[in-house]
Amino acid sequence: VICNHLSSVCTVFVSIAHLQVRAHFYGYQPKAERQKRTADPDGDADWTTGLCDKVQTMQRFFGLPPTGELTKDTLAVMKRPRCGLSDVERFGETIRWKKTTLSYRLEMIRHWHPDTSKVNRTFRAAWKLWSSVAPLKFRKRNRREADIVISFHNGDHKDGSPFDGQGGILAHAFLPGSGIGGDVHFDADEDWSFNLFAVAAHEFGHALGLPHSSDPGAIMYPAYSFAPNYELQLSFRDVKDVQHLYGISPNFPSLVLKKPPPRTPDKCDPDLSFDAATELQQEVLFFKDRFMWRKHPQFEETGITLISSLWPDTVPSHLDAVYENVGRNVLTFFKGHQYWELRQLKMEEGFPRNISDLGFPSRIQSVDAALHFRNDRYTVMFSLCLTSRYDEQQKMMDGSAMLTEQQWPGIPAPIDAAVFFEGISVSSLFTS
Repeated sequence: VICNHLSSVCTVFVSIAHLQVRAHFYGYQPKAERQKRTADPDGDADWTTGLCDKVQTMQRFFGLPPTGELTKDTLAVMKRPRCGLSDVERFGETIRWKKTTLSYRLEMIRHWHPDTSKVNRTFRAAWKLWSSVAPLKFRKRNRREADIVISFHNGDHKDGSPFDGQGGILAHAFLPGSGIGGDVHFDADEDWSFNLFAVAAHEFGHALGLPHSSDPGAIMYPAYSFAPNYELQLSFRDVKDVQHLYGISPNFPSLVLKKPPPRTPDKCDPDLSFDAATELQQEVLFFKDRFMWRKHPQFEETGITLISSLWPDTVPSHLDAVYENVGRNVLTFFKGHQYWELRQLKMEEGFPRNISDLGFPSRIQSVDAALHFRNDRYTVMFSLCLTSRYDEQQKMMDGSAMLTEQQWPGIPAPIDAAVFFEGISVSSLFTS
């Protein structure tokens, strides 16, 4: 018991220290306070008195309930791979290059990455994301003189922003300007076999003058999201911001016709429909594409964040249905003919599985919505015009599927999402 108690205390102190570093470097600590800490490093004994406010600021930025507490979700956000630039301080919209043809040079890449040809291809593709929407051209140079120098470093590399080893800060970049302005640095201690493209696209945005965005769907969102099978592209917010600085590419109209930049869903959109919804402890979660809203009963704010921010590399996007089994402490996710079970944010062994394992007949290939009755320990699952009842104790279907209109008179099918909220007194069924 004593060991467990000491472990918990240590975790709290480590978390506070971690948050102090985050607050200092990422803009959550007011500038005057940062200057005071810099001038008097030992005079910060009362820094933690404002810890709650700083936690809330970070939680709001990342779409979490602003509890002010170091919850598991908050600690998970603090540990996520991210960019090393500030989150909340705007750099100003006038910081841009005065020309539209920019040169870049790779410095000592072979020393840190064995496949230089792959690195070259990745960087060209990342630059192309930006040049396809704004009138910009990027020229690779081998000579020493270049507008933007791209390099790999580890630890303290004498630019005032040391790297922290594997994980944490993956890269950083400097805003346009002379000298180090526009340069991009990658942490050499990372495994760059994967995700170099996503990180490069983000940092190149900084090199063009873009600040961080609070839009979780934007490439310029500070925490990197490496959702499985997601095709990286500039969001509507990214496109609007870079075009504000540099104008519109002549090729952009045709590009928009073929594949318009994706917009992050707006909770106030009258045409919004949900993919899925579920309870999660005290919260209600609403899912749409790669995103989810988190509604906490104690707060008016309903923040939006990425699904992958809570379940990285486990839960797919564009879900069909989700429900929480409180008795088993398990969340079940459905997409297509597969389903996943997670306990305490971790996937259970042997998943994903086929929904036929639950007892669905072969004619049912997907689940549109799921509504769990915690007191009665069964779950109603909707699929097109049919309703099935799953016994959570027996782990089998209770009878055959029936028409939804017979079981739920007046409810039009198909149903997009279903959820209990406000205890078990009220249920909601969402249809298009």
